[in-house]
Amino acid sequence: MRKIFFVLFFFSIFEINSHEFNPAHLVIDEVDNQNYIYEAIWMYPYKNIGSRGEVIFPNECKTVSNDLYYQGRYLNENITVDCNNSLKGQSIEVINLSVLTDALITINFNDDAFEGLINVQKNTLEIPLEIDYYPSAYTSLGISHLFDGLDHIFFILGLLFCISGFINIIKTITAFTIAHSITLGLTVFELIKIPQGTVEALIALTIVYLALEITKKENSIKSPWIMAFAFGLLHGLGFASALIDIGIANEKMLLSLLFFNIGIELAQIALIPIPLFLIFMFKKYNIDNHIKTTASIFVGGFGFYWFIDRVIGIIL
Repeated sequence: MRKIFFVLFFFSIFEINSHEFNPAHLVIDEVDNQNYIYEAIWMYPYKNIGSRGEVIFPNECKTVSNDLYYQGRYLNENITVDCNNSLKGQSIEVINLSVLTDALITINFNDDAFEGLINVQKNTLEIPLEIDYYPSAYTSLGISHLFDGLDHIFFILGLLFCISGFINIIKTITAFTIAHSITLGLTVFELIKIPQGTVEALIALTIVYLALEITKKENSIKSPWIMAFAFGLLHGLGFASALIDIGIANEKMLLSLLFFNIGIELAQIALIPIPLFLIFMFKKYNIDNHIKTTASIFVGGFGFYWFIDRVIGIIL
């Protein structure tokens, strides 16, 4: 019990956040292809550390900005852009991005569209003259979402501690993947809608549940793939909320959704082997019971802290 209180106290001091996935989004619509006039909206997450990112258009473009306004977790700016030539073949730069913030740039021309992702290391997007467009930038967003979302990572780690046997692991991860893909698609296409705060609180509870299961005897969960499928439906709603926040501003919604989901799966594949190998080594040297106890405390501590924090967020 003392260990649990210590973990919760530690979290309260350092305010461990589960979702740091807050990409910025610049959407540019061509409104006059004869005079090269564009309407843009720059959506920047206002809770991010550091100064607000600033969009730099080509020198030949004149910009007029309107008043800033808040929408959800973003501070938005409407910008009218008047250029001498098309944006095709030119570049757009974003300065003052934080290390934690990627920026998705979507440009909808009258005849086609282009999309790209920039960050603090590569803060300039080159727009090609000839566009052969696939929304592959959403793959990077999917990867970022999983690795930046600590709650999803802790859930997967907890899941690996609760199952054994290669076939069981494959079945369980596959069930989780299928389930979150279903609810991700249904939510993005607005076929189901559940309040985000409720979803996030329930996701935290799934982590607490796994933490309790970690310390039980091996194979205590008789059908782990069924549990993974049920919890995967819930986590898919969480994945969808992140995608809905930044929005899909192009006409290829199904492809964008597919690329985003591929990014999540690639991140999962990259995440699983190392902890799986460590768990195998712990069992081989008979120290897995001590490791399980420690893992249960920290996984459960994170989950319980996030649950309380999110419930308070719903109430307030």
